[in-house]
Amino acid sequence: MRYPKLFSVTITLLIYFSLPLSAAGKSKTNTNSSEASKPSYELPQPAKETLDLTMYQQIRIEGLTHSHVMEYASALMDGIGPRLTGSPNVKHANEWTRDQLAAMGCTNAHLEDWGEFGMGWQQLNTWTRMASPDTAVFITQAAPWSPSSNGTISGQAIWMDVKKEEDLEKYKGKLAGKVVLLGDMRDVKPVDKPLFEREDEKDLAKIVEHPLSPEPEYFTPEFMKRLELRQKVAAFLASEHALAVIVPSREGRNNGGSGGTIFVDSSGGLGWFSYQREHIQPVPVVIAAIENYGRVYRLLKANVPVTIELNVDVKFTGDHEHGFDTIAEIPGTDPKLKDEVVMLGGHLDSWAAATGATDNGAGTVVAMEVMRILNTLKVKPRRTIRIGLWTGEEQGEFGSLNYVKQHFGFVPLSTAPDQVKLPEWLRKPAGPLVLKPDQQKISGYFNVDNGTGKILGVYLQENVAEAPIFAQWIEPLKDLGVTAISARDTEGTDHESFDAVGIPGFQFIQDKLDYATRTHHSNMDTYERLQPGDLAQAATVEAIFVYNTAMRDQMLPRKPLPHPELEEQRKAPLKKVMPGAVEVEEKEPKENK
Repeated sequence: MRYPKLFSVTITLLIYFSLPLSAAGKSKTNTNSSEASKPSYELPQPAKETLDLTMYQQIRIEGLTHSHVMEYASALMDGIGPRLTGSPNVKHANEWTRDQLAAMGCTNAHLEDWGEFGMGWQQLNTWTRMASPDTAVFITQAAPWSPSSNGTISGQAIWMDVKKEEDLEKYKGKLAGKVVLLGDMRDVKPVDKPLFEREDEKDLAKIVEHPLSPEPEYFTPEFMKRLELRQKVAAFLASEHALAVIVPSREGRNNGGSGGTIFVDSSGGLGWFSYQREHIQPVPVVIAAIENYGRVYRLLKANVPVTIELNVDVKFTGDHEHGFDTIAEIPGTDPKLKDEVVMLGGHLDSWAAATGATDNGAGTVVAMEVMRILNTLKVKPRRTIRIGLWTGEEQGEFGSLNYVKQHFGFVPLSTAPDQVKLPEWLRKPAGPLVLKPDQQKISGYFNVDNGTGKILGVYLQENVAEAPIFAQWIEPLKDLGVTAISARDTEGTDHESFDAVGIPGFQFIQDKLDYATRTHHSNMDTYERLQPGDLAQAATVEAIFVYNTAMRDQMLPRKPLPHPELEEQRKAPLKKVMPGAVEVEEKEPKENK
C-alpha cells in the first residue's frame, strides 16, 4: 500500500527533579492523591529507564540464535499464499495465525469481526497472448476483483487516449468486441541504479532530520479526479460493449517496474471500490508487463492491426464477505497493571499477484515470532501484551481502524454527499474524537510494515516525549544496527489508526532493500525476497520494545489529544493581517446537488 552504514543519534535527555523530601505532609498527601487519579502517562516520566539487560540478552539469544521466523514465513506464503481481503485464502490465514498463536502459549486467541467488506475473489488463472500479426506470450495478471472472461476471448486491439471525460466521445461506436489498451505508454528507462539497497549514514540522516515543510500528499485532489474519470471510463466501456481491458503496469523506484515485474493493486483497476458489488468492474481487466504493452501500443500507433487472445479465470465467493482480525495475548501479571495493554502487529492481508511476502507477510511473521520468543522465555509481563494481525489494510486500514473504533475510539466522518464518495481515510472529520474508557489503558502500539529489512530505528510520530525513553532502549541494540530516532509522522499503515485517537502508535524504520523497487504489490513479492537475518533481527528488536513497554512503571507518554475537526480552521489564513486590505463578504457555499 502505501509509501529507510548506520550512525549514532545523540539525544539530550531531559532531567526531571522530584519535589524536596521536606515538603509539607499535607501538600504531599494532596499531590499524591491528585497524581493517583491520573493515568500514568500523564505523570512525569523518569529520567533514567530501568532496563533488564538480562532479559535483553535472553531475547537476543532466542531471537537471533533460535529463530523460527522463516518457518512461519514459508507456512504463510507458500502454504496459504496470497491473502486478498474477503478471499478464502485470507480466511485460512486468519484461522492459521489464531491456531499458531494458541499453540505457542498465547491466551484468548480468537478472530474479531470488523464488519462487512465486500466481494470475495480469487484469481484461478490468467493468460494473455498476441495472436497476430505475430504470436507472443504476455506477462499479465487479472486486476483485483476483475470479472471472468468466461473462457478464451479474442478481439482486435484498440488504444484509448483518455485524459478527460470529453475524450470518450471520439470512441463511441468503435469499441464493441475490442480489447482496449487503456493508459499511456511510459518510457522504459535503463535499470542503472541498484534494485536492492541498504540505508547508509546519509539516508538515515535524512530520515532523522525533521522536515520544515509539509510532506507531499500522495492522494491529492488530482489523484481522486483520475479515479473518478476511470469510473466513468468503466461505465463507457460497458455501454460500448468492449471485450476486455489491458492496463500497463506502473513504474517502480529506480526504474524497477520493468523486466517482467508488474505491480497489481487498486491503481490498475477501473475504480477504487471495485471490491463492492455496486462498483464491480464491468469487463475483464488485466495488468500487463510494460514491455508487452509497449509492443502492442507501437504496432497500433503504426496502424498495424493486432489480435489479442486472453482468458481471465476468476471466482467470486460472495458479495457481503466480512473482514476479521486475529487477536491473542500474553496476560499481564501485576495486580495494578494487568488491565493495561501494550500492542504489536502488522497486516495479514496482501494483494493477489504473488504471495504477499514483504507486504506484509514479513510484518505478520515478525509479530508472531515476537510472541513466540516471549512465550518461550516464559516472561511474566506486568501489562498484558496483545498481538493484532489486521486485514483490509490495503483498501484503507479497515481492520485496525475498526478494531480501534470498537475498543478505543474513533473520529466521526463527514456524511456530506461529496465525502461519502471517497474512501473513509480521505473523508473529512465531522466532529471531535469519541473515546472509550479503554483508550486510557493502552500504553502503545508497535507496527512493522516496510518490507523485509532489519529495524534501524523508530518513527516517533511527532511524539517527542518518547525520544529520551527510546534512546535508552536502543543503546544496548546499536550493535544490531538500531540507531535512528526520527520525530517524523510517517504514514500509510496501521499505526495511524491508533495515533488518530491519541494512542502512541509507532512504525519502525527499516532497511529499504528492494521493497519499493521490485516487491511492493508486485508479482515478485514471494518468499525468495525475504531476508532471514533481517527478519530475525526485527523480531528481536520489536520483542525488546514490547517487553520494555510492558514492564515500565508508567505507560508511554502521549501527545496532546488530536482535534482533526479543527485542522481546516487552524490552517485557514489569518484575517485582518494586511494593512489597508478591503474586507470581502464571503459567499455561502453552494449546496451539493
